[in-house]
Amino acid sequence: MNIPHEQQAAFTRMKAYQPFHSRFDPCRPIGLKFYSTPPNLYMGFQPPNLQQFSPRVALRKGTLWPALYDPYRNPYEGKGGR
Repeated sequence: MNIPHEQQAAFTRMKAYQPFHSRFDPCRPIGLKFYSTPPNLYMGFQPPNLQQFSPRVALRKGTLWPALYDPYRNPYEGKGGR
């Protein structure tokens, strides 16, 4: 990864990397690419007695447990786009 250490220090579910770009590539460099890691990767097992959403809220959020809820946040939103 070519990301400075300062940007990697904080824990976040949104990760970033910079794809390799050769000087012989005909296209311009992409810059940073982002991806989201799901919360279940950081939970080794499902602990007993986890807090639960109400059935109506769980259907809206897509999961019964708040610990496993991860709303998508677009990292490119508000940056002006291409």
